[in-house]
Amino acid sequence: MKKESNTTSRRAFVKTTGAVAAGSFFIVPRHVLGKGYIAPSDKLNLAAIGAGGKGRSDILNAYQDGANNVVALCDVDTARAKASIEQFPKAKFYKDFRVMLEEMKDGIDAVTISMPDHVHGIAAMAAMQLGMHVYVQKPLTHNIYEARKLTEAAREYKVVSQMGNQGASNPAQQWMIEQFDKGTVGKVHTVYVWTNRPVWPQGIPVPTDKVKMPESLSKSDWDLFIGPADYVDYHPLYHPFKWRGWWNFGTGALGDMGCHIIDPAFRVLKLGYPTEVECSVGQVFTKDWVPEHIPEGCPPSSNVELKFPASKHNKSEVKMIWTDGGIRPFHPDLIPASHYLGEESGANGVLMIGKKGIMMCGVYGNDPKVYFKNGEVRKMPENYKTTNPNEKMREFGHQVSWTQACKAGFDSPEHKALTSSFDYAGPLTETVLMGNLAIRSYAEGKLNDRGRMDYTGRKKMLWDGQTMKITNHDAANKYVAREYREGWKLI
Repeated sequence: MKKESNTTSRRAFVKTTGAVAAGSFFIVPRHVLGKGYIAPSDKLNLAAIGAGGKGRSDILNAYQDGANNVVALCDVDTARAKASIEQFPKAKFYKDFRVMLEEMKDGIDAVTISMPDHVHGIAAMAAMQLGMHVYVQKPLTHNIYEARKLTEAAREYKVVSQMGNQGASNPAQQWMIEQFDKGTVGKVHTVYVWTNRPVWPQGIPVPTDKVKMPESLSKSDWDLFIGPADYVDYHPLYHPFKWRGWWNFGTGALGDMGCHIIDPAFRVLKLGYPTEVECSVGQVFTKDWVPEHIPEGCPPSSNVELKFPASKHNKSEVKMIWTDGGIRPFHPDLIPASHYLGEESGANGVLMIGKKGIMMCGVYGNDPKVYFKNGEVRKMPENYKTTNPNEKMREFGHQVSWTQACKAGFDSPEHKALTSSFDYAGPLTETVLMGNLAIRSYAEGKLNDRGRMDYTGRKKMLWDGQTMKITNHDAANKYVAREYREGWKLI
């Protein structure tokens, strides 16, 4: 798709009813206000690419009880999208987002994208090239190259962007930033982040049995689900939820939760590109002495260490240790044995270890605390005043703040106030996917003459963030980007 001119009439009032479903909403003609301009009091015309599951809550929150219009919905599975279709009966329904974007390019202002990871980048790029603002679920993309390209494209096409890591808008993160900036924990040198994910089958053999597709899916629907990925036959271990555990579609436990749990440390410490990464992963044995070799699937658990250089903001090198599969760090000395780590269940959490104390929180930045060497524990006050006017809304108003910024326009104060526009979300996603690059390389190997695997990618890898390249193990660089199936590519 080619970039449209900024003088396009796309944002003008849609004069013909053919562009949207019957019963279209009447909106103040935008060309009266100036080409490409949306008045803050106007309603956005929203579309959802992915309308079931998380896609439903994203479009519902952006709709904001009628503050905006939902004019189009897109999902390959009508059963998954059923609730959204019933909620917005006037919205035109599509199965192919490419068709929707082309047919309704003059009637859509902004798009929520909440589909499997492997399609995020292509769908977001296509929408941005038509001048549409985009809200994209985490992780922003399936690979590092796509994250970099979307970050650049948001600036080039001057669209308002937001990634769906809603904890970024949690007032608790603002409180943690203030605490760190005051010097309460001192220079941070070590960060622990962990999750109980995966909570879906992972580290299992590739399914080979033939399974009949559900009635809500046709062969062409399944082809659309596959999109840019390598083609595989339908199986319930791929759709609707378990795709996360397969590299063809998902990004594993790290991709699922990293943008939520790494976010507080990345934000508080103002981290940039990591400089090196190393990992180990859990093994699965179904026969003695020989571990399963399943390069197509994400592992059952992983331990990843990323290193970041010292900066003006935090004058200490930072070592970040990620663990998943229910493996978590042990209690540091400053945290009493009777206190839980991270969130109360211990399932997810963040520890930032500084010279003066430890900052801790759960997923989304919830329940933040600071532990000091003198035994003091500082918590966020219940009456803490935040700069987020939408904090009491669903998901801290993360989607609502995005729609308000869309109305105000690119580079507006509202846009600059967003907590996860692509300028921030892109580098965060790249950091998350950096860990996956190491995890995928860890599984690489070949059989030796004794019938055992010689692994070649189990090493510390040095990363050049500017050029997006591993400098000491070139074989790993194939995971920076991906090959796209015919008919699907990032333009």
